[in-house]
Amino acid sequence: MEKRDTLGLVLGGAAALLVSLATYFALGYAPTAQRDVGGDAQRIFYFHVGIAWVAGLALLVAFVASVLYLWRGEQRKYDIVAAASVEIGVVFGVMTIASGMFWAKPAWGDWWVWDPRLTTTAITLFLYTAYLMLRGAMDDSQRRARFGAVYAIVAFASVPITFFAARWWGGFHPPQVEMTTPMRTAMFTSLAAFSLVYLLLLRMRTRVEHTADAVALLKQQVLSG
Repeated sequence: MEKRDTLGLVLGGAAALLVSLATYFALGYAPTAQRDVGGDAQRIFYFHVGIAWVAGLALLVAFVASVLYLWRGEQRKYDIVAAASVEIGVVFGVMTIASGMFWAKPAWGDWWVWDPRLTTTAITLFLYTAYLMLRGAMDDSQRRARFGAVYAIVAFASVPITFFAARWWGGFHPPQVEMTTPMRTAMFTSLAAFSLVYLLLLRMRTRVEHTADAVALLKQQVLSG
């Protein structure tokens, strides 16, 4: 009988609660923004920032796990975390661009503009999508893990560039936004909620990979013995 995943249940319950609170704060508690920043459409901002934060966090975790993989003697557990975190980061990267487009239309008048942060976000997404494609094209597990670790370390340079793009090159993204207390409450609740969602997804994905490794090892033992 499979052991009950108590920590996973706790993370799932806490994430569901915080996502519900974040939705309430974003749609009901926070005041409507001025029309020049989108009016009611600005409420997407609270989800957009939380999603973008998770995309960056996931790629940071992949970077750290990749460094540890090369530094600690190519241990499989670090490769699992790195690959799983990139998968989640790519999904949240797509969500970041999509939510940004829904915000951009009423705020900026178009679905897409060649804003520096938008452009660097798209480049980052392409880089990490290529990471997944290249890993999938390699049959040798050690070569795949080693190549993936080096690639993830190099590609991570795009993440801080994206973060500072609005400060360095201007564009439509304001480098700093003035917020009232209800707005800050909505934003930080959203950040906490999506962070918990990330931890839950990472735990689930790594458990699946560890289970797959255990099944493969058992199969090998049966065939050899």
